[in-house]
Amino acid sequence: METLARLADILARHTPGDGAFDTPLAGVSLLRTSSPTMPMPVVYEPTLCLVAQGRKQAVLGTETYVYDAANYLVASVDLPVMGSVIEASEDKPYLCLRLNLDMTALSDLALRHPSDEKLPEDSPGLSLNRTTPELLDAALRLAALLDTPSDIDALAPLVTREILYRLLTGPGNGVVRQMARANSRLNAIARAIVWLRAHYAQECRIDDMADVAGMSRSTFHAHFKAVTSMSPLEFRTQLRMQEARRLMVAEGLDAASAGYRVGYESPSQFSRDYARLFGAPPARDANRLRSEAPAAAH
Repeated sequence: METLARLADILARHTPGDGAFDTPLAGVSLLRTSSPTMPMPVVYEPTLCLVAQGRKQAVLGTETYVYDAANYLVASVDLPVMGSVIEASEDKPYLCLRLNLDMTALSDLALRHPSDEKLPEDSPGLSLNRTTPELLDAALRLAALLDTPSDIDALAPLVTREILYRLLTGPGNGVVRQMARANSRLNAIARAIVWLRAHYAQECRIDDMADVAGMSRSTFHAHFKAVTSMSPLEFRTQLRMQEARRLMVAEGLDAASAGYRVGYESPSQFSRDYARLFGAPPARDANRLRSEAPAAAH
């Protein structure tokens, strides 16, 4: 059985149904979906998404990223995206291995294995790259440890490190090397994003975010948009809308209360922004989601 088919077989056996499943492997989760899904908002944290079967689409601002078995996706910073599975069926479900990226291990590997290539000034927060045979083989060996759990403690850290090495040395490695550099512009923007995620319900002046990133206001705005495909205020709006949607669907809040919780003083402005992003007024959208309850995992 070829490598990709073997990986798909393992992921299928260790996902008992549709959804996202944690595993005994540190930082590894598995995702399965048996049919195409509607676009759903989700925050992508720094991860590798390696697809064994099916196809997924992530929309970040005005940019669309489609990843499948031939192309893996790396999220280098925390990003609010609209994600949807676009190719999946009962016979051939969407199957994905997701690995959280360990920044300490990445930095250590980057120091031990430097590159002479000039790194890009600005790297987008999401990037697609070709899945190499070497990366796929390492992913298969990592997933195969689920069948021999007694080997996980001894071997999983080694295979995970190999995967990070493949990302650092494979095609399009610039964004991963940017992640590994503590003083890179990407990491400066990442610090600002972490701050913004903690303060999005407040006023969040751009000058405050720029100070966190250690940049001037104009420089920060330009680099933030290069990484996220959004302005800082558009990014904040995405975070607010995602949380408001969760509050209405999961906690049963009404639209006015949800809007107030995420920082809106005007219910009408909240409704306008919400409908612009999700295509329907808050209450109608929340009612639909409660009835459908689709999976939002990436």
